Amino acid sequence: MPQITYEGRSYVTEGDETVLDCLLRHGESVSYGCRAGACQSCLMQAVDGAPPSDSQKGLKDTQKFDRQFLACLCHPTTDLEVAIPGAAAKTYTSPVIDVERLNAEIARVRLGLPAGFKYRAGQFINIVAPGGVSRSYSLASVPDEDDYLELHVRRIPSGLVSGWIYDELKTNTELTISEAMGQCFYVPARNDQPLLLIGTGSGLAPLYGIARDALRQGHTGAIHLYHGSSNQDGIYYFEEMSALAEKHPHFNYTPTLSRPHELPKVASGRAHEIALQSLGALRGWRIYLCGHPEMVHGTKKQAFLAGAAMQDIYADPFTFVQHPPKAVG
Repeated sequence: MPQITYEGRSYVTEGDETVLDCLLRHGESVSYGCRAGACQSCLMQAVDGAPPSDSQKGLKDTQKFDRQFLACLCHPTTDLEVAIPGAAAKTYTSPVIDVERLNAEIARVRLGLPAGFKYRAGQFINIVAPGGVSRSYSLASVPDEDDYLELHVRRIPSGLVSGWIYDELKTNTELTISEAMGQCFYVPARNDQPLLLIGTGSGLAPLYGIARDALRQGHTGAIHLYHGSSNQDGIYYFEEMSALAEKHPHFNYTPTLSRPHELPKVASGRAHEIALQSLGALRGWRIYLCGHPEMVHGTKKQAFLAGAAMQDIYADPFTFVQHPPKAVG
């Protein structure tokens, strides 16, 4: 019978029992709910071995790519070593290669690739700042194309980590970073599927990586990227994005500003509103949403109502933590 290994402990399954039933029978404390694959509370990941495809019903392509599965639906046919996704994130040491302030709001940070570090464009890492405070930043770099990790950091007023990165971080500083996490990345399962990418502010970072990764892997479907901001500093990488659109005719780049402006080649309005009005029905599209939480959550609902399948919508809301300034005197 197949053997299940969890946190170093191995158990032999009985009959046709599921991974969840096997672990519970042996007293393991694992999350579960409906036991029918609907709530996805029992989501696990195969560290070694391949889960049956039936145990991945309803999961996103990125989750399937990461060998995630639902323990309540998994009737293993071979030995599996399983874990809770992201339960024990590894940490690495990475040197700062370059810090460039692109404007008064955004800094581009490039880090050296630690040995053994694996990631996909669009995922995020946690950076630990002095004092032990950590924040998450998305990866704009592309494996097999860039020999560094690239982050775009927006300086948040009174932000402990973003302020330190923007104002003080220097080259050759050794940073402690986590392994790459998150499900917001490109999977070449359906390379003719149209892609819609909408981001605000530094939400461009993961979308820039995802778009380049899709093009690198030969995606043939139309790719529409809308990048929005309320001020001009938020519209950065204009030349890079325009060059990408010029090189690839099926890649469309639309920068937008929600406040009045006179900039040529920049649309007026909110990125998500312009995108939804321009494209109409979204049945069959794959959608990536990154940036301000209100935009991400609201557009996720609107995209679903416009026909997009929920498993084809990848949302990465950027939450911001502000700290009041210390009292003086």
